[in-house]
Amino acid sequence: MIKRIVIAGYNLSSHFIPVKNNVIMFESSNGRNYTGNPRYIYEEMVNQGLDKKYKCVWSVQNLEIEIPGNCLKIKRSGANFLYYSLRSKFWIFDSRHQYYLKKSNDTKYIQTWHGTPLKKLALDMDKVNMSGHKDIEEYKQKFKESTSVWDYLISQNSYSSEIFKRAFAFNGEMLEIGYPRNDILINENNETKINEIKNKLGIDKYKKIILYAPTWRDNEFYQSGVYKFATEMDFKTMQNALSDDYVLIVKFHYLVKDRIDWAEYDDFVVECNEMWDIQELYLISDILITDYSSVMFDYSLLNRPILFFTYDMKFYKDNLRDFYFDINTVPGPLLETTEELIDFIKNNTEEEYFEKYGDKYLAFQEKYNEFDDGNASDNIIKLIKSLK
Repeated sequence: MIKRIVIAGYNLSSHFIPVKNNVIMFESSNGRNYTGNPRYIYEEMVNQGLDKKYKCVWSVQNLEIEIPGNCLKIKRSGANFLYYSLRSKFWIFDSRHQYYLKKSNDTKYIQTWHGTPLKKLALDMDKVNMSGHKDIEEYKQKFKESTSVWDYLISQNSYSSEIFKRAFAFNGEMLEIGYPRNDILINENNETKINEIKNKLGIDKYKKIILYAPTWRDNEFYQSGVYKFATEMDFKTMQNALSDDYVLIVKFHYLVKDRIDWAEYDDFVVECNEMWDIQELYLISDILITDYSSVMFDYSLLNRPILFFTYDMKFYKDNLRDFYFDINTVPGPLLETTEELIDFIKNNTEEEYFEKYGDKYLAFQEKYNEFDDGNASDNIIKLIKSLK
């Protein structure tokens, strides 16, 4: 009853809080961090001095998150969150919004989503087991309710555009401009920027870096929307074999909420929590290890080796998520054990990797990096200016 009263009051208030043309609300990863496409759109606005022309509002779960420029941070789900959701001319989010937000007809919703899909999405799914929720029809209905108010949706490639339109039942305008978060991979892939990031992490600039960035497992969770770090990687074996030459950065998916004590791995394992933007970690990494995560699509812009640690592929496909394409077409080896990972890393130079997988890699880039050109953030800003 209380929830209904609150929602009813919120709907009523929408008639008394008009949209203001210069207010923009941003949100990354459901307010968990300051990352991704919304971050890079906002930072380009700061670069252009537009944070002084527009009132930029960031929805965050933690008000201690550091955000540059001239912005207002508000607590997600608080009173200010409701007020500015009504007041904003633009919503720029990368995940689904809170179910109780009712978008004004005068508000433009720019959905930047969070990756090119390998795993089946939304209405394309034929099973669901997320945090124990298994009602696929309920899941699809909630997704449709959310996507029905999206005005614009960003796409990285034609492949994604086709899937998004169908899987999200999206009838708005598809913006085929690439991902704003990838502008940094194109425009700042240089030694100065790479050393700056390494210094922030305290990593020896003479060591090579392996980035391990797996996806989350729908069935490994603490509670709804809070997932465990699931892996069969043997970190001690990795350390013994590779620590003389490499550092291993572990980057959890933003839905994973584990606290792991890595002290026994000395300086070999560096955990970068959800506050770290993964684009910066891409820039400094010499090798990416992933599984079924969309990180592969962004990272391939850098033309560096990608290894696929697919120890649970059959179980994952049969019980959790099916894929849109044959994973055997990915540009790198499918490895099932820690020993196989180590053997490949120690016995294949970058040149040898590309001798083996170069043709696959090039085909992968041509298909999935189709629209990324380093100008996506600026293109969103041009859209905002045209709609004011």
